[in-house]
Amino acid sequence: MTTRDWILTAVVFAPLLTGLAVGLPARFGTLVAERYVRALVGTALTLTWLGSVALAIWFWKSPESAFELQLFDLFRVGDVGFSISFLVDTAGVPMMLLTTTLTGIVGRFSFRYMHKERGFLRFFVLLCFFETGMLLVSLSGGLDVLVFGWEIVGLSSAMLVAFFTHRNEPRSSALYVFTTYRIFDVGLLVAGVFLHHYAHSVQFSKAFGGVKWPLAVAHLPTAGAVAVAVALTFAAIGKSAQLPASAWLPRAMEGPTPSSAIFYGALSVHAGAFLLLRAEPILEEVPLVRILIVVIGIATAVHATLVGRAQADVKTSLAYASMTQVGIIFAEIGAGFYRVALLHIVGHAIVRSWQLLRAPSFLHESHVVHDALEGDEWVRGRHAELIFPQKAQHRLYRLAVERFFLESLVRRLLVAPALHLARSLDSFEKRLALIFVGETAPESKGTPGETTGNYTEPQSAAERP
Repeated sequence: MTTRDWILTAVVFAPLLTGLAVGLPARFGTLVAERYVRALVGTALTLTWLGSVALAIWFWKSPESAFELQLFDLFRVGDVGFSISFLVDTAGVPMMLLTTTLTGIVGRFSFRYMHKERGFLRFFVLLCFFETGMLLVSLSGGLDVLVFGWEIVGLSSAMLVAFFTHRNEPRSSALYVFTTYRIFDVGLLVAGVFLHHYAHSVQFSKAFGGVKWPLAVAHLPTAGAVAVAVALTFAAIGKSAQLPASAWLPRAMEGPTPSSAIFYGALSVHAGAFLLLRAEPILEEVPLVRILIVVIGIATAVHATLVGRAQADVKTSLAYASMTQVGIIFAEIGAGFYRVALLHIVGHAIVRSWQLLRAPSFLHESHVVHDALEGDEWVRGRHAELIFPQKAQHRLYRLAVERFFLESLVRRLLVAPALHLARSLDSFEKRLALIFVGETAPESKGTPGETTGNYTEPQSAAERP
């Protein structure tokens, strides 16, 4: 391996090793001081950022359009195998820099923000895991490695939504978010199966016709291209909170403000859009799927704009603002403006992360301005009022306050059945295990809202995050 290869490997795995070094002692009962966490995590975040900058400089100065690193095979049977490989190209480098830069900034911010918080150590362990997951998504050389990073991002996201475990609402919201993730992540697994079947490989250099982005051309049969494109779009919809899976994003704001900034304002919410950018060679072969992506993006942007205007708290308003911009990014991808969409992702992630980190200060400043104006409200955008008649405005406001009843619909049709199935399988597994050891199953205890992980629905629109 060359020096470049060692730097790439260190950039990807340094956060993971740091998270383990911080979390394992606490897992075995050792008291870990905040200064130890700050020193170790701060050093790792800084070195990871420096390594990513070095890789980016090398890439932009190199005559190569991309380079691929094959580390090793976890297993191989004939022509089918699971290889740990990375790809550094025009799409991955901006996402790598964005991930390491924003994670470093938010990490430094969180050292003070989370000071003396009961879950201080847990927060930074999950932050390290999250960075590893995003780097795997950004630099993966094949769909199998991308799936691994995708799942790390989803799990760490859900656990940070439930960060304040002493409250019912964060636990309920985390369960809703994680269940939504699991339902739509099926699309990524199905896409991998179809790629193995039609392309005989999930490595992007083989399945997508080369490593040049966005100039590669995938040579798949029509049926295979349609199947893979639809499956990847399904997975991207869930991760990027597009219709009809958008209801989880405002619930995710139950987590700490720094995690909301980097997860749902900057990185995690754009992972679905980046997946579609990575699959650009396949999307080029199926115009109908691209049209579907445009329709979904525009519909989400309109929906989020109307609902966001009726929200009463700043974090939820920013969540719907993020949803609007990601919807526009989806429309750009569907229209074929891949470079524009990548630039939009980077710009929006930086601005939205800054807005969420600054939200508490903004509220204080807005109160100062309100007092200075002696109670007079400044005029906001009136574009919706100019488009719709007066009666329609009242009805739209009512629907926007209830978020067009989308959350209850998704809960009843998708989330609740999935949770019921999971609990039934869990109960069956426990009873089966007790039968094998010759014991009888104990009576189930616990009521909804306790720490048993039961899902609870908010009582009214005012109580939702």
